[in-house]
Amino acid sequence: MTHSSVPRIQLNDGNSIPQLGFGVFKVDPDETARIVTDAFEIGYRHIDTARIYGNEEGVGKAIAESGIPREQLFITTKLWNDDQGTRSVFDAFDASLERLGLEYVDLYLIHWPTPARDRYVETWRAFEELRASGRVRSIGVSNFLVPHLERLLAETGTVPAVDQIELHPAHQQPDTVEFAEENGIAIEAWGPLGQGKYPLLEHQEVTDAAAAHGRSPAQVVIRWHLQRGFIVFPKSNRRERMAENFDVFDFTLDDAEMEAITALEREGRVSSHPEHVN
Repeated sequence: MTHSSVPRIQLNDGNSIPQLGFGVFKVDPDETARIVTDAFEIGYRHIDTARIYGNEEGVGKAIAESGIPREQLFITTKLWNDDQGTRSVFDAFDASLERLGLEYVDLYLIHWPTPARDRYVETWRAFEELRASGRVRSIGVSNFLVPHLERLLAETGTVPAVDQIELHPAHQQPDTVEFAEENGIAIEAWGPLGQGKYPLLEHQEVTDAAAAHGRSPAQVVIRWHLQRGFIVFPKSNRRERMAENFDVFDFTLDDAEMEAITALEREGRVSSHPEHVN
Protein backbone atom coordinates (compact mmCIF):
# COMPACT_ATOMS: atom_id res chain seq x y z
CA MET A 1 0.00 0.00 0.00
CA THR A 2 1.15 3.56 -0.66
CA HIS A 3 0.03 6.94 0.61
CA SER A 4 -1.90 7.41 -2.64
CA SER A 5 -4.14 4.47 -1.65
CA VAL A 6 -5.64 6.51 1.20
CA PRO A 7 -8.98 8.16 0.32
CA ARG A 8 -9.36 11.85 1.06
CA ILE A 9 -12.36 13.41 2.76
CA GLN A 10 -13.53 16.76 1.42
CA LEU A 11 -13.87 19.36 4.18
CA ASN A 12 -16.41 22.18 4.28
CA ASP A 13 -13.72 24.82 3.62
CA GLY A 14 -12.57 23.35 0.30
CA ASN A 15 -9.55 21.52 1.70
CA SER A 16 -9.27 17.74 1.90
CA ILE A 17 -7.81 15.39 4.49
CA PRO A 18 -6.42 11.84 4.24
CA GLN A 19 -9.05 9.59 5.83
CA LEU A 20 -6.44 7.43 7.58
CA GLY A 21 -3.68 9.01 9.63
CA PHE A 22 -1.30 8.27 12.48
CA GLY A 23 -1.82 9.57 16.02
CA VAL A 24 0.98 10.22 18.51
CA PHE A 25 -1.05 10.47 21.74
CA LYS A 26 1.05 9.02 24.59
CA VAL A 27 4.03 8.45 22.28
CA ASP A 28 7.22 9.06 24.27
CA PRO A 29 8.78 12.37 23.10
CA ASP A 30 12.18 10.67 22.89
CA GLU A 31 10.75 8.00 20.59
CA THR A 32 8.47 10.21 18.49
CA ALA A 33 10.87 11.03 15.66
CA ARG A 34 11.70 7.35 15.10
CA ILE A 35 8.07 6.24 15.30
CA VAL A 36 6.79 8.96 12.94
CA THR A 37 9.64 8.15 10.54
CA ASP A 38 8.41 4.53 10.56
CA ALA A 39 4.90 5.80 9.83
CA PHE A 40 6.14 7.86 6.88
CA GLU A 41 8.06 4.87 5.49
CA ILE A 42 4.93 2.71 5.71
CA GLY A 43 2.96 5.33 3.78
CA TYR A 44 1.18 7.50 6.34
CA ARG A 45 1.07 11.18 5.40
CA HIS A 46 -1.43 12.45 8.00
CA ILE A 47 -0.02 12.98 11.52
CA ASP A 48 -2.13 14.05 14.51
CA THR A 49 -0.34 15.62 17.48
CA ALA A 50 -1.10 18.21 20.19
CA ARG A 51 0.74 20.64 22.41
CA ILE A 52 -0.17 18.65 25.53
CA TYR A 53 1.37 15.45 24.09
CA GLY A 54 4.81 17.03 24.48
CA ASN A 55 6.05 15.53 21.23
CA GLU A 56 5.57 18.22 18.58
CA GLU A 57 9.38 18.57 18.34
CA GLY A 58 9.73 14.87 17.53
CA VAL A 59 7.07 15.13 14.83
CA GLY A 60 8.89 18.15 13.42
CA LYS A 61 12.21 16.32 13.41
CA ALA A 62 10.70 13.39 11.48
CA ILE A 63 9.14 15.81 8.98
CA ALA A 64 12.41 17.68 8.48
CA GLU A 65 14.38 14.48 7.91
CA SER A 66 11.79 12.73 5.75
CA GLY A 67 12.44 14.53 2.48
CA ILE A 68 8.69 14.31 1.80
CA PRO A 69 7.38 17.45 0.07
CA ARG A 70 5.41 19.53 2.58
CA GLU A 71 2.34 19.61 0.36
CA GLN A 72 2.10 15.80 0.59
CA LEU A 73 1.77 15.95 4.38
CA PHE A 74 -1.27 16.73 6.52
CA ILE A 75 -0.25 17.88 10.00
CA THR A 76 -2.70 18.52 12.85
CA THR A 77 -1.97 19.98 16.26
CA LYS A 78 -4.19 21.25 19.06
CA LEU A 79 -4.51 24.16 21.47
CA TRP A 80 -4.40 23.10 25.12
CA ASN A 81 -7.06 24.20 27.61
CA ASP A 82 -5.03 26.74 29.58
CA ASP A 83 -4.16 28.59 26.35
CA GLN A 84 -7.78 29.37 25.53
CA GLY A 85 -8.60 33.06 25.27
CA THR A 86 -7.66 35.59 22.63
CA ARG A 87 -4.05 36.70 23.05
CA SER A 88 -2.77 33.40 24.41
CA VAL A 89 -4.08 31.53 21.37
CA PHE A 90 -1.65 33.32 19.06
CA ASP A 91 1.30 32.79 21.41
CA ALA A 92 0.46 29.11 21.83
CA PHE A 93 0.08 28.64 18.08
CA ASP A 94 3.40 30.37 17.39
CA ALA A 95 5.10 28.05 19.89
CA SER A 96 3.53 24.93 18.33
CA LEU A 97 4.57 26.03 14.85
CA GLU A 98 8.12 26.62 16.06
CA ARG A 99 8.31 23.21 17.74
CA LEU A 100 7.02 21.56 14.57
CA GLY A 101 9.46 23.56 12.43
CA LEU A 102 6.67 24.41 9.99
CA GLU A 103 5.38 27.54 8.27
CA TYR A 104 1.78 26.34 8.54
CA VAL A 105 -0.31 23.47 9.88
CA ASP A 106 -3.06 21.84 7.90
CA LEU A 107 -5.49 21.63 10.82
CA TYR A 108 -5.59 23.34 14.22
CA LEU A 109 -8.07 22.16 16.83
CA ILE A 110 -9.44 23.46 20.13
CA HIS A 111 -8.55 20.39 22.20
CA TRP A 112 -11.51 20.49 24.66
CA PRO A 113 -14.45 22.88 25.06
CA THR A 114 -13.63 23.37 28.79
CA PRO A 115 -17.10 24.79 29.49
CA ALA A 116 -16.22 25.97 33.00
CA ARG A 117 -13.68 28.38 31.47
CA ASP A 118 -16.28 29.57 28.94
CA ARG A 119 -13.63 30.76 26.50
CA TYR A 120 -14.17 28.55 23.50
CA VAL A 121 -16.18 31.12 21.51
CA GLU A 122 -13.53 33.85 21.81
CA THR A 123 -10.90 31.20 21.16
CA TRP A 124 -12.73 30.21 17.98
CA ARG A 125 -12.70 33.84 16.80
CA ALA A 126 -8.92 33.83 17.25
CA PHE A 127 -8.83 30.60 15.21
CA GLU A 128 -10.70 32.41 12.43
CA GLU A 129 -7.90 35.00 12.42
CA LEU A 130 -5.24 32.30 12.26
CA ARG A 131 -6.95 30.73 9.27
CA ALA A 132 -7.22 34.12 7.55
CA SER A 133 -3.46 34.58 8.07
CA GLY A 134 -2.74 31.45 6.02
CA ARG A 135 -0.71 29.82 8.77
CA VAL A 136 -3.55 27.35 9.38
CA ARG A 137 -5.33 25.79 6.43
CA SER A 138 -8.35 24.40 8.30
CA ILE A 139 -9.71 24.96 11.80
CA GLY A 140 -11.75 22.59 13.90
CA VAL A 141 -12.59 21.37 17.36
CA SER A 142 -12.10 18.27 19.47
CA ASN A 143 -14.37 16.71 22.08
CA PHE A 144 -17.19 19.18 21.34
CA LEU A 145 -20.71 17.93 22.02
CA VAL A 146 -23.86 19.19 20.30
CA PRO A 147 -24.49 22.15 22.69
CA HIS A 148 -20.91 23.38 22.20
CA LEU A 149 -21.20 23.09 18.42
CA GLU A 150 -24.60 24.80 18.39
CA ARG A 151 -23.15 27.76 20.28
CA LEU A 152 -20.19 28.12 17.92
CA LEU A 153 -22.50 28.11 14.91
CA ALA A 154 -24.87 30.61 16.52
CA GLU A 155 -22.24 33.08 17.70
CA THR A 156 -19.56 32.98 14.97
CA GLY A 157 -19.45 32.87 11.21
CA THR A 158 -17.40 29.72 10.78
CA VAL A 159 -18.49 26.08 10.92
CA PRO A 160 -15.68 23.83 12.21
CA ALA A 161 -14.10 21.71 9.49
CA VAL A 162 -13.90 18.72 11.85
CA ASP A 163 -14.89 17.56 15.32
CA GLN A 164 -12.43 15.01 16.71
CA ILE A 165 -14.24 12.88 19.29
CA GLU A 166 -13.85 9.65 21.21
CA LEU A 167 -15.50 7.15 18.90
CA HIS A 168 -15.36 3.36 18.76
CA PRO A 169 -18.00 0.64 18.47
CA ALA A 170 -19.06 0.81 22.15
CA HIS A 171 -19.25 4.63 22.12
CA GLN A 172 -20.42 6.06 18.80
CA GLN A 173 -21.87 9.42 19.92
CA PRO A 174 -24.80 9.24 17.47
CA ASP A 175 -26.22 12.65 18.42
CA THR A 176 -22.91 14.41 17.79
CA VAL A 177 -22.32 12.47 14.57
CA GLU A 178 -25.81 13.31 13.29
CA PHE A 179 -25.41 17.00 14.10
CA ALA A 180 -22.01 17.06 12.41
CA GLU A 181 -23.33 15.40 9.28
CA GLU A 182 -26.26 17.84 9.10
CA ASN A 183 -23.87 20.79 9.33
CA GLY A 184 -21.06 19.58 7.08
CA ILE A 185 -18.59 18.89 9.90
CA ALA A 186 -16.30 15.89 9.31
CA ILE A 187 -15.94 13.47 12.20
CA GLU A 188 -12.52 12.29 13.34
CA ALA A 189 -12.46 9.26 15.64
CA TRP A 190 -9.88 9.18 18.41
CA GLY A 191 -9.40 6.03 20.44
CA PRO A 192 -10.85 4.15 17.46
CA LEU A 193 -10.02 0.75 18.95
CA GLY A 194 -11.28 1.66 22.44
CA GLN A 195 -7.75 2.21 23.76
CA GLY A 196 -7.63 -1.40 24.92
CA LYS A 197 -9.97 -0.53 27.80
CA TYR A 198 -12.57 -3.15 26.91
CA PRO A 199 -12.28 -6.39 24.91
CA LEU A 200 -13.49 -4.89 21.61
CA LEU A 201 -11.24 -7.09 19.51
CA GLU A 202 -12.65 -10.24 21.15
CA HIS A 203 -16.30 -9.52 20.35
CA GLN A 204 -17.74 -12.21 18.08
CA GLU A 205 -19.13 -9.57 15.70
CA VAL A 206 -15.55 -8.41 15.12
CA THR A 207 -13.80 -11.79 15.13
CA ASP A 208 -16.35 -13.32 12.75
CA ALA A 209 -15.75 -10.55 10.22
CA ALA A 210 -11.99 -10.89 10.69
CA ALA A 211 -12.17 -14.62 9.98
CA ALA A 212 -14.39 -14.08 6.95
CA HIS A 213 -11.92 -11.64 5.36
CA GLY A 214 -8.68 -13.18 6.57
CA ARG A 215 -7.89 -10.01 8.51
CA SER A 216 -7.07 -9.06 12.07
CA PRO A 217 -9.82 -7.82 14.39
CA ALA A 218 -8.12 -4.39 14.52
CA GLN A 219 -8.16 -4.13 10.73
CA VAL A 220 -11.88 -4.93 10.77
CA VAL A 221 -12.64 -2.15 13.27
CA ILE A 222 -10.55 0.38 11.32
CA ARG A 223 -12.40 -0.68 8.17
CA TRP A 224 -15.73 -0.15 9.98
CA HIS A 225 -14.68 3.44 10.78
CA LEU A 226 -13.63 4.10 7.19
CA GLN A 227 -16.89 2.76 5.78
CA ARG A 228 -18.83 4.92 8.25
CA GLY A 229 -17.05 7.91 6.69
CA PHE A 230 -14.99 8.77 9.76
CA ILE A 231 -11.41 10.03 9.66
CA VAL A 232 -9.35 7.71 11.81
CA PHE A 233 -5.80 7.59 13.19
CA PRO A 234 -4.97 4.48 15.19
CA LYS A 235 -1.70 4.65 17.11
CA SER A 236 0.93 2.04 17.76
CA ASN A 237 4.60 2.14 18.68
CA ARG A 238 5.26 -1.09 16.79
CA ARG A 239 6.12 -0.86 13.12
CA GLU A 240 4.45 -4.16 12.19
CA ARG A 241 1.19 -3.07 13.86
CA MET A 242 1.40 0.34 12.16
CA ALA A 243 1.76 -1.42 8.81
CA GLU A 244 -1.16 -3.73 9.59
CA ASN A 245 -3.37 -0.75 10.51
CA PHE A 246 -2.50 0.88 7.17
CA ASP A 247 -3.35 -2.21 5.11
CA VAL A 248 -7.13 -1.78 5.13
CA PHE A 249 -8.04 -0.62 1.64
CA ASP A 250 -8.38 -3.88 -0.28
CA PHE A 251 -11.36 -5.45 1.48
CA THR A 252 -14.89 -4.29 2.30
CA LEU A 253 -17.23 -5.25 5.12
CA ASP A 254 -20.71 -6.16 3.93
CA ASP A 255 -23.87 -4.54 5.28
CA ALA A 256 -24.52 -7.31 7.80
CA GLU A 257 -20.98 -7.09 9.19
CA MET A 258 -21.21 -3.30 9.44
CA GLU A 259 -24.57 -3.48 11.20
CA ALA A 260 -23.36 -6.13 13.65
CA ILE A 261 -20.42 -3.97 14.73
CA THR A 262 -22.57 -0.83 14.91
CA ALA A 263 -24.93 -2.75 17.21
CA LEU A 264 -22.12 -2.92 19.81
CA GLU A 265 -23.02 0.66 20.90
CA ARG A 266 -23.58 0.88 24.66
CA GLU A 267 -22.53 4.45 25.53
CA GLY A 268 -19.26 2.95 26.69
CA ARG A 269 -17.07 6.04 26.99
CA VAL A 270 -13.58 5.00 28.12
CA SER A 271 -12.08 8.45 28.62
CA SER A 272 -13.05 11.80 30.14
CA HIS A 273 -16.45 13.42 29.57
CA PRO A 274 -16.12 16.75 27.73
CA GLU A 275 -18.28 18.52 30.30
CA HIS A 276 -15.82 17.57 33.04
CA VAL A 277 -12.46 18.50 31.46
CA ASN A 278 -11.52 22.06 32.35
